[in-house]
Amino acid sequence: MVRCTVFALALGLLTSPCLAQTAPPAADDWRTVSADNLLVLDTSRGRVLVEMSPEAAPLHVERMRLLAGRGFFDGLSFHRVIDWFMAQTGDPLGTGEGQSAYPDLTAEFTFRRGPQTPFVPVAQPQGSMTGFMNALPIETQPDALMGRTPDGKVHAWGIYCPGVAGMARGDANDSANSQFFLMRQAYPSLDKRYTAWGRVIDGLSVVRALKAGGTPDGLVADSPDRLTRVRVAADIPEAERPTAQVLSTASARFQALVAETRQSRGADFSVCDIDLPVQVSGAQAAPAA
Repeated sequence: MVRCTVFALALGLLTSPCLAQTAPPAADDWRTVSADNLLVLDTSRGRVLVEMSPEAAPLHVERMRLLAGRGFFDGLSFHRVIDWFMAQTGDPLGTGEGQSAYPDLTAEFTFRRGPQTPFVPVAQPQGSMTGFMNALPIETQPDALMGRTPDGKVHAWGIYCPGVAGMARGDANDSANSQFFLMRQAYPSLDKRYTAWGRVIDGLSVVRALKAGGTPDGLVADSPDRLTRVRVAADIPEAERPTAQVLSTASARFQALVAETRQSRGADFSVCDIDLPVQVSGAQAAPAA
C-alpha cells in the first residue's frame, strides 16, 4: 500500500494519487528516508513518522534512538498540549517533572554546516539563508563565510516550523533529557533556544488532533492522549516497517514547488510555507484504540 501526503498544502502539484498523473515523478524525484533515522510513533490518535536529523543534533538523535529501543516512551502521555503551539511528551511522571535515568544532554541549539551538508536554500533573509537539510527547515550563515572560518563551516540551526521536533528542557541550556515536543504551528521564538532534532514527515494531522490542555500552561489533566509504542524503523522487522519517501530537495520538482509557493505567498513567503510531499508504503499502524 502507498499513501501520499503533504505537510499541509498541495499547492497544485499534487492531484492523484501523489503528483500529477500527466507527469508522474521519476524515481530520483524521491528520497527514501533511512530506516535508522525514521522514528515511528504510534499514538492513541494514529501514527506519526519523524525523520530524525543527526546532522543537526547527533547527541539528541542518539538519545531518541536509545530510549525508543528500550521502550521508554511506550505508554507515556502527551502531558502538555497547547493549541497553535506544540504537543509535549516523554515524561514518565506525566507532570512535566520526570525524565530518564540517563544524564542530561549538552545543548545542540546550533550546528556547523559544511560544503558536504545536504542543504538546499530557498530564501536569503537579511544576510542569512533559509532552506532544507533533508526534511528539516534550517537557517544558516551564507556559504561565502565558509572560506573565512578555521573549519571551513558556518553556523546553522533548525527553524521551528510546523512539525519540527524539539527537545524540552528546564531553565538550564544543558538540561534536556527525555521530554520532547512536536510543533503544531510555527513558533520562531524557539529558534536557537531549543534543540531541533527532526521533523514530522507524516502524521501532522495526528499531532494537531492530540487532546489539548484546558489551562494556559497546556497541562492535560484528564484522559490525555498517549504514545502507545515508539520505535526506530530499523528496529522493526523489515516486513512490518513502514517506508517513507520525501520529495528530494535536489529535484526539479522541488524547485517548482518552491516557485509556486513563493508566488502564492508573495511578500509573506518563508521556508515554513514549503510542504514537502511524502509517500508512505509498507505496514501501517494498527487502528488507534
